[in-house]
Amino acid sequence: MADRLVVIAAGLLALSGVPGLLISRRSMTGQGIAAVLAVAGAVVGLAGALLAPAAGDMTISAAMPGPIPGLAFALRIDGLAAIFLLPIFLMAGLGSVYGMGYWRQADHPSNGRKLRLFYGLLAASQVLVVIAHDGILFLIAWEIMALSTFFLVTTEDDAASSRRAGWVYLVATHVGTLCLFLMFAILRKHTGSFALEPLAGSSIGIGASTCLFALALGGFGVKAGIMPLHVWLPAAHAISPSHVSAMLSGVVLKIGVYGLFRMCALLPQPPVSWGAALLVMGAISSVVGVAFALAQHDLKRLLAYHSIENIGIIVMGLGLAMIGRSLHRPEWIVLGLAGALLHTWNHALFKSLLFLAAGSVIHAVGTRDIDRMGGLARRMPATALLFTIGAVAICGLPPLNGFVSELLVYLGLFGTVGIGDDESLIGPALAAPVLAGTGALAVACFVKVVGAVFLGQPRLNSAGQAHESPASMLGPMALLAALCAGLGLAPFLAAPMLQNAIEAWTGSASAVLPRLTSLAPLTWMSMTNAGLIVLAAAIYMVILGLIRHRPRPSAVTWDCGFAAPTPKMQYTASSLAQSLVGLLAFLLRPREHRPHLHGHFPHHVGFRSHVDDVVLDRWVLPALRLIERWFGWLRVLQYGRVQLYVFYVLVTLIVMLLATFPVYDLLLQLLSR
Repeated sequence: MADRLVVIAAGLLALSGVPGLLISRRSMTGQGIAAVLAVAGAVVGLAGALLAPAAGDMTISAAMPGPIPGLAFALRIDGLAAIFLLPIFLMAGLGSVYGMGYWRQADHPSNGRKLRLFYGLLAASQVLVVIAHDGILFLIAWEIMALSTFFLVTTEDDAASSRRAGWVYLVATHVGTLCLFLMFAILRKHTGSFALEPLAGSSIGIGASTCLFALALGGFGVKAGIMPLHVWLPAAHAISPSHVSAMLSGVVLKIGVYGLFRMCALLPQPPVSWGAALLVMGAISSVVGVAFALAQHDLKRLLAYHSIENIGIIVMGLGLAMIGRSLHRPEWIVLGLAGALLHTWNHALFKSLLFLAAGSVIHAVGTRDIDRMGGLARRMPATALLFTIGAVAICGLPPLNGFVSELLVYLGLFGTVGIGDDESLIGPALAAPVLAGTGALAVACFVKVVGAVFLGQPRLNSAGQAHESPASMLGPMALLAALCAGLGLAPFLAAPMLQNAIEAWTGSASAVLPRLTSLAPLTWMSMTNAGLIVLAAAIYMVILGLIRHRPRPSAVTWDCGFAAPTPKMQYTASSLAQSLVGLLAFLLRPREHRPHLHGHFPHHVGFRSHVDDVVLDRWVLPALRLIERWFGWLRVLQYGRVQLYVFYVLVTLIVMLLATFPVYDLLLQLLSR
């Protein structure tokens, strides 16, 4: 039953944008139909995903004759797949509702229908990727997902920045896809099948296994946004419509994570170096991601770099589980996987909430520049509250869900301290302070964001005239905030699904695994978080009672001696983060444009700073430009004459024919006569 529900839901999502193509581009009817179909698909899919673990490992297989040899329509829904299906269906439904107010068809007649069509296709293709049990079917769904994402990133294709972000994404994702093609080819060579089944150690050597792991890390790492494979992520998240950004960050990145989880589960006994590589890449992604987020002025670009940070935390949990599998430490496997999988859920919730709240702000003020905002808490109190909830959750602070999943990873990392004299355990122990430093930087970053965006005075006229978003936008945000609080207050409710996913990942070894509830004090976490909420509410009520009957004087803030302070005199996001950006200058390499003051009464000047993406702007693009200069001489072959191109084809065919004939042997026979 659960498997049929998931397939039906994928079909509803795929078709959700089709009716709008048959209706006038200025009519809201098509958008309403798309939202209804998407919500129906989401509800059906969520029911199927929640029922799947109870039904056990379900496989649907059907022969599919066609032009592709070896293609089999084989689907499987196990505990691991169910974990990743939930955020797909949730964001597919909530994003469609949010788009009713954020990207109205009447306001965007040129691209609204395209956005809804590919939004539904993206959600459906992600479902197919997660439940595919055949390598070729997996790659077909993967390519549909890649192309749908491209068309969503370039929704506003009349803007040069949109086109640039789209092309960077398309090139990056197809580099990753090439890695996956080679990975499945090697898999087929050693197993004789494209089926995604666990490999026996006798069927594949350590060299081939390591090659498969490296290709999976490259192919899936690009999609997940692991540093330094993240080059497409910041621009694509920033330039897309906000509910698309929420889908990209909350769900699409997790499909890359899913692929990495799945391949690590299929490969035989791994060496410690695999887990160590994941742990190092996860640590780098988390620290460098939050460092670059600190230096951003673009609200959505800042959130995009925080996605890299949280993907790093997930990869650290997977790395810990892989090391536990290599060293036969089942408690590390359970805590590492539980923390990583729960953080997959949590990141999907609070990062989607933050992107939707950011979209609400941008919808009201018309800019993504943090330094031009301010004072929005007074005019948009609901959005300010919901954004703050998401900020507390992403910082890993109690009593919200981010605290629980990060604590599970901490417990696993701390568990490696003092275990024997093995040098391989130094890495996991050192990852704990890295994770702590990441959390501290995240708190500093979101103090900057909340202060500059919602507090103080408006810096723009549009910020001063902002108004609260409609219910169609606030409703999805409120539900995500409630889920963040719910998982923080009752994490034990997620334990059964996490346990099923862990058992699906470990396979036959699951019989010796300890239960998650025996290793992690989930009930204690729940009671602690509930106590914190009660304490905070009590303090608030006491303070409210003390000041309720007191007069409220009105006065300006400290004005540094100025009689009439203006909004320009308050701290900006850049000034709030300047000290930390300066400390991290060796990594961020900020470019500063300082003013040059002349005379006693200088003219109007300004200070600007900018931080490029080190990998894309300082490594990848310069290398590509150098390659372009090296091979520029090939352009002499392009004269635009069809006859010349036909001649090239003829020469190529002759060379290929000669290569197939035993020319060398014939020459030897002729010369020997």
